[in-house]
Amino acid sequence: MQVIYLDNNATTRTDPDVLADMLPYMTDLYGNPSSMHTFGGQVHRKIEKAREQVAALINAEPSEIIFTSCGTESDNTAIMSAVEATPRKTHIITTRVEHPAVLNFCHHMGRKARRVTYLSVNNAGQLNIDELIRSLDDDTAVVSIMYANNETGVIFPVEEIAERLDDRGIMFHTDAVQAVGKVPVDVKRLKVTMLSLSGHKIHAPKGIGALYVRKGTRFSPYIIGGHQENSRRAGTENVASIIGLGKAAEIARKGLDEEIRHVSRLRDRLEQALLKTCPDARVNGDTANRLPNTANISFEYIEGEAILLRLNEFNICASSGSACTSGSLEPSHVLRAMGVPYTAVHGSIRFSLSRYTTDEEIDKVIHIMPVIVKELRQLSPFGREKLSCQR
Repeated sequence: MQVIYLDNNATTRTDPDVLADMLPYMTDLYGNPSSMHTFGGQVHRKIEKAREQVAALINAEPSEIIFTSCGTESDNTAIMSAVEATPRKTHIITTRVEHPAVLNFCHHMGRKARRVTYLSVNNAGQLNIDELIRSLDDDTAVVSIMYANNETGVIFPVEEIAERLDDRGIMFHTDAVQAVGKVPVDVKRLKVTMLSLSGHKIHAPKGIGALYVRKGTRFSPYIIGGHQENSRRAGTENVASIIGLGKAAEIARKGLDEEIRHVSRLRDRLEQALLKTCPDARVNGDTANRLPNTANISFEYIEGEAILLRLNEFNICASSGSACTSGSLEPSHVLRAMGVPYTAVHGSIRFSLSRYTTDEEIDKVIHIMPVIVKELRQLSPFGREKLSCQR
């Protein structure tokens, strides 16, 4: 049975054209890009082309792009660099709904005598910018706020935040791992200080990411060693994956408008059908300001894990939240911060689409989900009580 993959916020399939660009650098073109000889020099030139491709996707200068191992490293590097660049300042501001790559790193910094403010969100998952402004003080070293939430797809007002912070000379980092390649991202317009992105969210391989650092920003490297990445990130480059990220960035930039139209149409059709056919279902998050590929739906009175197990029997892949926390029995920290009712927060499912998602796949999910929801509610004591009240 063919897999129906609707978990693209967790990871994406590697584009065949990306893989084709990578393969020569795993076989014949294996030279070290730092070597002086021609054999290594050709590899270095290909890395620089990839840097140009990634920069073009977010309208940055190639010199502003640092290749990393993943989004998590980019996030950690950005926050740590900002803290070390302003040693007399000890205050960090973030939100309660960040990805664990930021949230847990801020918890770690809090244990290292840093003062951390965690901003709240409203029921739609949106920030109160006034709360952010009130939290700023002369001790604030960095603000780190995601571009788009990985669970709900809610997009934050990053441009407005950056304007307010730039006026005060405070560094601003945004985790744009879920946004880059899904919506237009222009760092010149955004005026962010640093921005993180990850390859495996845009059909490049796992194990490669990038960090944008605005020209002129004081920067302290997180990994110390050799001179690679202009001495900003040591370690022999992951050549094939860097080249893959460059190709994926090029494909994403050229096909962005069409992909937005494609995935948003399918997402809306899926959402509308499930809300109509599954009683006591609700969409979580701001539906007017979110990623075009993401739908977070709660099915009240049943467990999300039970839904996922039943979907898995039909080879349908979805998620109950972030892949980095899926092993936890705790309910989503994002939905709890939004004040989603207890009866709904445990039954939340995230469907995240990609350019490879088809109408036929959405049709199958639309057909199967109401059956699964009805069966599970009949098995659940809360669901049976609800159903008996409806009769």
